[in-house]
Amino acid sequence: MTIILNTEKRRVILGESLFLVGGPCVLESENLALQVAESMVRLTDELGIPYVFKSSYDKANRTSVKSFRGPGIEEGLRILEKVRKTFGVPILSDVHHPEEARAAAEIIDILQIPAFLCRQTDLLLAAGRTGKPVNIKKGQFMAPWDMEQAVEKVRSTGNSQVLLTDRGTSFGYNNLVSDMRSIPIMKKTGCLVIFDATHSVQLPGGNGTSTDGQREFIPTLSLAAVAAGCDGFFMEIHPDPVRALSDGTNMLRLSDAPALLKKLKTVYAVVRGK
Repeated sequence: MTIILNTEKRRVILGESLFLVGGPCVLESENLALQVAESMVRLTDELGIPYVFKSSYDKANRTSVKSFRGPGIEEGLRILEKVRKTFGVPILSDVHHPEEARAAAEIIDILQIPAFLCRQTDLLLAAGRTGKPVNIKKGQFMAPWDMEQAVEKVRSTGNSQVLLTDRGTSFGYNNLVSDMRSIPIMKKTGCLVIFDATHSVQLPGGNGTSTDGQREFIPTLSLAAVAAGCDGFFMEIHPDPVRALSDGTNMLRLSDAPALLKKLKTVYAVVRGK
């Protein structure tokens, strides 16, 4: 399966080679979005890796009511549209309810269903009806084989452009575990399967009023995932994660991206015999 994304400047094909969905967890500012997008477009062009810019205009599931959620849909879509037009890169962002899916689809190239909402029928149907590709993140509470039902909800709209993303499974309190069997199991749906390398190292709610994380294990899990057959990666990337307004403890440092992506591309080639 391949998914083709066209912008005014680029034609990005997902599924023919290892691809990356990446960017800051949340839209902190226009300047940060443009900075990360510029760096990642340059890097992925050099490596020959298809790239989709990702950032959320609203993080609706923050641990604390006081946590930064983002600029909201109106300002957020304005920033994402500027990134898209400036660099010609496709855009992915989260949607949380049916009306939002329809509005976001006017700007966004891939609509993402957050993990906690992956069973929400009305949201999945609304996203599918936009005709845009839909990336469904597997809920931390879901078995990989149960994602077939979420896929079928989108496909029932006539939209076959569905991706699935594994982001770890709840493993006791404040912990996740990545079961690499999930990748080949979800690939049986015929969807492209992405591994979320940064959310998978989260310790949800581990800091009491915020999520903790173990950034040092991003390379370990990423290498395991590409060996298990994932088609692409989802990575939240920030130039200074310590100062990030969301998910700082589990985001990949921008300066660490080149070495990791080079290694993943090499392993992908070996696994796929390319």
